[in-house]
Amino acid sequence: MSKTTDIDRREFLKRLGVAAGSAMAALALDPLKVWAGDTKPASVPVGDNRMTYRVQHGSGERISLLGFGMMRLPDNQEEVDKLVDYAIAHGVNYFDTAPMYMGGRSEVLTGNTLSRFPREKYHVATKMSNQNKRLWSFDESKRMYEQSFERLKVDYIDYYLLHSIGGGMETLKGRFLDNGVLDFLLKEREAGRIKHLGFSYHGDVRDFDWLLDRQEEYHWDFVQIQMNFLDWRHASLRQGRRHDADAEYLYGKLEKTGVQAVIMEPLRGGAFGRMASELSDQLKAVRPADSTARWAFRWVGSYPNVLTTLSGMNRMEHLVDNVTTFSPLEVCTDSENRLLADIADQMAGFPTIPCTTCAYCMPCPYGVDIPNNFSFYNDAVNKHLLPLPEPSAPDYAARQQRFIADYRQALSAEKRASQCVDCEACLPKCPQQIRIPNQMGRIVSLLRRN
Repeated sequence: MSKTTDIDRREFLKRLGVAAGSAMAALALDPLKVWAGDTKPASVPVGDNRMTYRVQHGSGERISLLGFGMMRLPDNQEEVDKLVDYAIAHGVNYFDTAPMYMGGRSEVLTGNTLSRFPREKYHVATKMSNQNKRLWSFDESKRMYEQSFERLKVDYIDYYLLHSIGGGMETLKGRFLDNGVLDFLLKEREAGRIKHLGFSYHGDVRDFDWLLDRQEEYHWDFVQIQMNFLDWRHASLRQGRRHDADAEYLYGKLEKTGVQAVIMEPLRGGAFGRMASELSDQLKAVRPADSTARWAFRWVGSYPNVLTTLSGMNRMEHLVDNVTTFSPLEVCTDSENRLLADIADQMAGFPTIPCTTCAYCMPCPYGVDIPNNFSFYNDAVNKHLLPLPEPSAPDYAARQQRFIADYRQALSAEKRASQCVDCEACLPKCPQQIRIPNQMGRIVSLLRRN
């Protein structure tokens, strides 16, 4: 062995900061193949790495088409290490976090786990999450930016984003333009402390257009958008937002502008895994072994201007399944695309709430568990429990009784929709711009026996 690889197993695990028999041993991986030394990435990763990669236009970097979303990590460093070790061993090299995820813990956990690997082994993305108005000042925003470097244990950030653009021009000016924050970030990119600069978009498409129409001035390297086979043509219709746009428009404008897309919510916050059985059965009839998640990932990955597709993988079985999907990715056929478009049309007719369970709205000052209320309601819709059939249906009373009983079992009294007082503290936090108090009222009305 060379000097870089001539270390015993115990010394290797010591360098990683874990005891023998923990993270990597639990995965039955050979650590010397995952990381052979302090400076060199392994030339041959564990297993048969057939991960699909896309090339970043400006730098020529090879980015894994499957990106690791770090928003909902287990709050346990050893568990995070196990997930990241497996991901890196199987070709995943893009990791996305933000200062607001897990109250800052996500950046800390991400920094701790990635810093065990050679810096060239991974690309880390984080964001300027200054959505709260008290953080709009230049000093507060700069402090957040510098804190990300400390938490992530890096001296440069590969992909940096203006977080959650789409609150309207007044908000865009307050967060990034009038305070000099965007000018500062552009200079940071020139200095090399930011390798690639972009923004993530939710909401008012006029903000999206305004920034992209100034591509010659800002030279965006990438833009993160919500894209899946439902939102491709049904985002604006389902969410009822006057100035929203479907993913088809967003992707198309990025492609025409020459800016690559990073995709979030490819599974619509897990909604595809909970779709009505008569819809998922149509997919099973074509590919019996494939999960709805695999269908959704294949659909997104089939678009050539997608740089990477983010998935929040906090369970090993999800990570393994997703890695398999992308190793290599099998693009959708024309007939499969037509099937998914038809299923999207059918899903758009279901009166579900377009919540992706991101939990940006939390905590509620009155204790309402907003994501789980919406998740329960949507499951009831997909199972044709309520609000279907209509109250005139003969079995409506029995269905309503079951709905009420299941709801009370699922959510404790202090977390139920009835605790909502319409304070509207949640409204500016929701990237989907859901009228949350109104939707809570819908749930409360269903809980009233006629």
